[in-house]
Amino acid sequence: MEQKKYEFTGETMDFFGRTLHRIQALKAFSDINVGDIGGWIEKEENLSHNGKAQVCGDARVCGDARVCGAAWVGGEALVYGEAQVCGAALVCDDAQVYGDAQVYGDAQVRDDAQVCGDAQVFDKALVYGKAQVCGAALVCDDAQVYGEAQVRGEAQVCEDARVFGNAQVSGDARVYGEARVCDDARVYGEAQVYGKTWVGGRARLCGDARIFCNHHYWTSPRIGSRNDITTFYRSKDHRIMVVCGCCHTDIEDFARRVKETHGDNQHAHDYEMAIQMAKIWIDLEGDIDE
Repeated sequence: MEQKKYEFTGETMDFFGRTLHRIQALKAFSDINVGDIGGWIEKEENLSHNGKAQVCGDARVCGDARVCGAAWVGGEALVYGEAQVCGAALVCDDAQVYGDAQVYGDAQVRDDAQVCGDAQVFDKALVYGKAQVCGAALVCDDAQVYGEAQVRGEAQVCEDARVFGNAQVSGDARVYGEARVCDDARVYGEAQVYGKTWVGGRARLCGDARIFCNHHYWTSPRIGSRNDITTFYRSKDHRIMVVCGCCHTDIEDFARRVKETHGDNQHAHDYEMAIQMAKIWIDLEGDIDE
């Protein structure tokens, strides 16, 4: 039988009604020496005795959570619920991983970031700052989610994509390639943003948007009775779609609604200029990859 790699020191702490135990190394591995004091776990099932997984510093692992492989949980990080941290993954600082979330491969969750629900962060993905990855979202490959960004629902952020600032990616949306989604932008529905596209400001991309260059969407200045931006984007079937407040329709129907609502006033003129600019800017030619 393989020697256990740690034991309880006898020092305990109460953590919201759970008794956590400080651990101490029984054998040397990685950068751990015999006798080194580790973090806190609720039970031995939380930290595998096999492999090189570590729980260090004041990190806490409890519930049915598991840390295994060569994973490292340190700082004051918290892993709980039925979450799993494995492979060579890193969870540190004040990060939290909980629910049924999984962090594995060479992925890192740092700072005040949260990964929860059924979310998965893997490969060499990074989630840090105050970012949140939740629901059934996936962040993988070399993707990064940071700042106060959120990736939710069944959204996917992969390859070399970056989501940051206060941006949100949700629903069944996908952001991949070298795409960047930042500021207060929202990508949702079944929208796809890829290539080397930057989506920022207060852009709203949804429905079946297919955005793989900056000439596939355009946002107006703040106009209209709402004094807000309007987003025009290229759809899967090569149409220009419009998101204006709660209105989501194609550009022809949008023009008709503007005329009905505003007649010939200044708001109507501003929207008409935006419509014409979108028609000039947005490229509808070429194939859209599936």
